[in-house]
Amino acid sequence: MKLLDEFKRFLLRGNVLDLAVAVVIGAAFGAVVSALVADFITPLIAAIGGNPDFSAMSFTLNGSEFKYGHFVNAVLSFVLVAAAVFFLIIKPVNALIARQRKQPKPVDPTTRKCPECLSEIPIGAKRCAHCTSVVPPVE
Repeated sequence: MKLLDEFKRFLLRGNVLDLAVAVVIGAAFGAVVSALVADFITPLIAAIGGNPDFSAMSFTLNGSEFKYGHFVNAVLSFVLVAAAVFFLIIKPVNALIARQRKQPKPVDPTTRKCPECLSEIPIGAKRCAHCTSVVPPVE
């Protein structure tokens, strides 16, 4: 029974659930973008180039058929998925994180450096405690 409890704790740990959700949503998102590439973008690009369908593009060499159109579709799909993830997820999340980072307020200095020995002295000191030189007042 202890083994099953440990396994249940493992499955319900946050990062495992997050990863499972990410994989499922990523697969669905990939299918949507692949359909977009195959059904809209590829025909648009192919119409400009004169060929109505990339997936049918191929060439034959020594009796072997090379279907490079399917590869072009896959590359376009990859580039579009990467661009969508970058512009729709990474950039907004980075902007949100940068906005939420709180910049520390500048602290009023309580010490300064002695011009003679470069040791830290109180800001209102008139003489350095280390080298006993006279220190000009702070303006």
